Amino acid sequence: MEDSRIVELYWQRDESAISETQQKYGNYLTKIAYNILADVEDSRESVNDTYLKAWYSIPPQKPCVLSTFLGRLTRQISIDIYRKKNAKKRQGSEYALALDELYDCASPHGTPEKEVEAQLLAKCIGEYLTTISDDARNIFVCRYYFLDSVRDIAEHSGAGESKIKSSLHRTRIGLKQYLEKEELL
Repeated sequence: MEDSRIVELYWQRDESAISETQQKYGNYLTKIAYNILADVEDSRESVNDTYLKAWYSIPPQKPCVLSTFLGRLTRQISIDIYRKKNAKKRQGSEYALALDELYDCASPHGTPEKEVEAQLLAKCIGEYLTTISDDARNIFVCRYYFLDSVRDIAEHSGAGESKIKSSLHRTRIGLKQYLEKEELL
C-alpha cells in the first residue's frame, strides 16, 4: 500500500492503518530498535510503542515521508527504553558501540547541555556532513543515525568491513577537527 494511503487511513482514524504500517515497515522498525536495544522483547515493545505514537501523532502531523517519520519515532522510543534500562551500564548494542566511537568527537563533557547549544552542535554536524563525499556521508548516517553494524553497512554498500571502518574513522577525525574549528569542543 502506498504511504499516502496509509497516512490517509491514520487521518480517518481507521485502525487498519496500524496493520498496514506493520506489514510495510515492521521489519525496518524492528531493525532500528534492535540495533539500539540488542534485545528482541524490548525491540518489539519499542515498535509497538511506535505504532501507538504514530496513531496519536497522525493527525495533526501529516508526514511527507512515512518511513522517515516512523524511523525517527522508533529511534527516539528505543533510545528512551535503552536509557531507562541501562542507566548505569552499557551492553553490546549498536547504540552503545556507536556512542563509544563518537566519544572523542563529541563527548558529554564537551557537549553543552542546554537545548539551544545541542541544536547548534547538531547543525554543525549536519554542515560538516555536507562537506564530505556522498559515500562517506551515507556510511556515517547508517552507522550513527540508523545504528547499523559495520557488517550490515558493508553488505549493503558492497564494500569490505575494513573500508567501512576506515571511512568511519576518517569521518570522525574530520568531524572532530571541524567541531574544534567551530569551537564546539
